[in-house]
Amino acid sequence: MAHKREQVIRFIEKLVVGKKVSVRGLSHQLGLSEGTVYQGIKEAEERGLVATIPRVGTIRINHTIQTMQDTLTYQALLQIINGQVLAGEQGLTKVLHHFLIGAMTADRMLPYLTANALVIVGNREDVQQTALHNGAAVLITGGLAVSPAIVDLANRKELPILSTKFDTYTVATMINRALADQRIKHKIATVADVYTALEHTRYLYSRQTVVDYKRLNRVSTHARFPVITQTNQLVGIIAGKDIFDKAGSLTLDKVMTKAPVTVSLTTSLASVRHMMVYDGYELLPVVDAQLHLLGIISRQDVMAKMDERKEKAAGTYFDQVTSSLTAQQGGAAYHTTVLPQMTNQIGTISFGVLSELVASACQRHLHYKINRASTIDQVSLHYLRLIQLDARLTIIPLIMEAGRHSAKIDVNVQQNNQLVAKAIVTCQLLENPK
Repeated sequence: MAHKREQVIRFIEKLVVGKKVSVRGLSHQLGLSEGTVYQGIKEAEERGLVATIPRVGTIRINHTIQTMQDTLTYQALLQIINGQVLAGEQGLTKVLHHFLIGAMTADRMLPYLTANALVIVGNREDVQQTALHNGAAVLITGGLAVSPAIVDLANRKELPILSTKFDTYTVATMINRALADQRIKHKIATVADVYTALEHTRYLYSRQTVVDYKRLNRVSTHARFPVITQTNQLVGIIAGKDIFDKAGSLTLDKVMTKAPVTVSLTTSLASVRHMMVYDGYELLPVVDAQLHLLGIISRQDVMAKMDERKEKAAGTYFDQVTSSLTAQQGGAAYHTTVLPQMTNQIGTISFGVLSELVASACQRHLHYKINRASTIDQVSLHYLRLIQLDARLTIIPLIMEAGRHSAKIDVNVQQNNQLVAKAIVTCQLLENPK
């Protein structure tokens, strides 16, 4: 089966960018079952070879579409739309903030044209000229060319004119998705946002001694220090408990904790907070892929940053779904209505959406009952009846067990006072920041 899926992937790799891919079509062409072809297409999607676009279908894309930068520049946009530069190459490093479709007359577009905007248009030279004069770049759809006068204007203004073979709707969908991804990405706090860089970090070398640790500890605000080699590679962590009753002449490589837990610059603060609260870490080393020390991150800094960002919603699909939950009976039950975006192809609530609603209700219930934040370990969900569009649901969590570190919750999902689903949810409990 794996060999047949690879056959599908190799076939897709040879397709031209922009070519539509269908399960039935590939099944006939390759002589494979539709199930095998479907699995092959899904694996190709994970590898960034194809993308599914609403109302368009699955199409062959440039595999670099998955490689996003910190900001969406016109250079990055070229990869996403598999485009080419017709003029204004000097402006490729500029950042794209928003786009508009040039479907109106040039004079009507003026209120919407700003710097760092992109106008998507066909072969309408008046719109192209108006966009460039007002500081906006231009994207030509359908693989059309532009006149020498427009090329000259774009070069003088240092504004890119890009071209793509995709139609307007398809390319607008791609750009909108990329911009949304960037907005969400910028709102997810990572270690890079809060860590203490190496030049401001106190650390020790593996050949230094217990005496050196004690000397550093007297002038530091914390008692844990990374231990590194002369080449700046992390080899351990040293803390007060490691040197208790140890001779001052002992080198740190003899008493340190080896192979300590580390984080990278891209680790989310939510993950770091969980590690620190649940496992009791006060400080963690920040390293690169080769374990070179980049700095440290402290529990105090993580908690302060998380509190600072608590009220800022990321605007993800998860946020949209769970925001529909309203608490009833002081937090003992939660109501929601099944919206169109929560349903699958047959008009019933998606299994994943219902799982998220149940999980979110449990987390809120734990906060209401025992004032503890939590993370979800497992959701065992069972449908008893189909839950259709516009159904009004009541989610009722009941705490079965609650210990120091974990809790188990029994959940009933009701519609019109009838049981339509049940779940058992297990959670890890987090300590509240002090």
